[in-house]
Amino acid sequence: MQDDPNLRQIPLEAFRVFDAAARHMNFSAAGRELSISQAAVSRRIAQLEDRLGCPLFSRAGRHISLTAEGVRLAGQVRGVLEYLEDAISPFLRPPGGGGVTISASVSVSYFWLAERVRMFGERVPDVPVRVFTTDDLDQLAGAGNDLGLLYSRGAHPRWHLDQVLDEVLVPVAAPSYLARVGLTGERLAPRALHALSLLDYERFNAHWISLDRWFRTVAPDLPPITPHRRYTGYIMTIDAALRGEGVALGSTGLIADHLAAGRLVPISDDVVRSPYGYYLGRPRDRELSPDARRLHEALLDGR
Repeated sequence: MQDDPNLRQIPLEAFRVFDAAARHMNFSAAGRELSISQAAVSRRIAQLEDRLGCPLFSRAGRHISLTAEGVRLAGQVRGVLEYLEDAISPFLRPPGGGGVTISASVSVSYFWLAERVRMFGERVPDVPVRVFTTDDLDQLAGAGNDLGLLYSRGAHPRWHLDQVLDEVLVPVAAPSYLARVGLTGERLAPRALHALSLLDYERFNAHWISLDRWFRTVAPDLPPITPHRRYTGYIMTIDAALRGEGVALGSTGLIADHLAAGRLVPISDDVVRSPYGYYLGRPRDRELSPDARRLHEALLDGR
């Protein structure tokens, strides 16, 4: 088959940018995934559209949607990128081919996994562990990972899952903030909470529950909240709460250490239990290596 000179002039990066934009349906979110600016995403998409000679997205203000050509290309590009990811994953192992790769979202890596991997490394120093951190659902469940921490209802077509954390959500604040606004440990009704400085985060997964969604669940009669601060990630939101900037929605399993130490305290009796939780996954299509099995057992023992 003759090589197309036009195709040779399109860098692979352009298709990665298009794939991220098509999955997120948001240029800003695609930029965060790829560590580039929203303007850079927009520019690369425009260049790709110009090179292909057809629009890939329909734009209506800040909202975008795939055109018919975009839908067709998105499916093909995702398949090619998955093939490449599977093909190169064996070369991403630590030198010598040993070690374990575990994938996890940014938040669960920060709040739960990192400390447990550190303790595992102290007990089993001869097993190198690579923590692959991403919020992309396809990459979290990628075939190149030995283990994965997945946000799930408990079933996955390619992974055996064992639950390690429930998703229990309650508003929390630092004692310093509560003292500043004259509260001394009492639990507040949603209407009283609504008037405080609220800290929320942007949802990049339709199943995540933000503080805004918590209010809509427990007090649907209240008007939508106007956050004092809105962050692009959960870690930044909890860090702001720890600094005493206001009230954040706490996932009690993720912030268990902060709750136990009293750095954050629940300030409501209204708790939302999500049907989702965090599950430790192992592939259905192959046996774990001895090193991966040791890490798998250690993480389950530390639930």
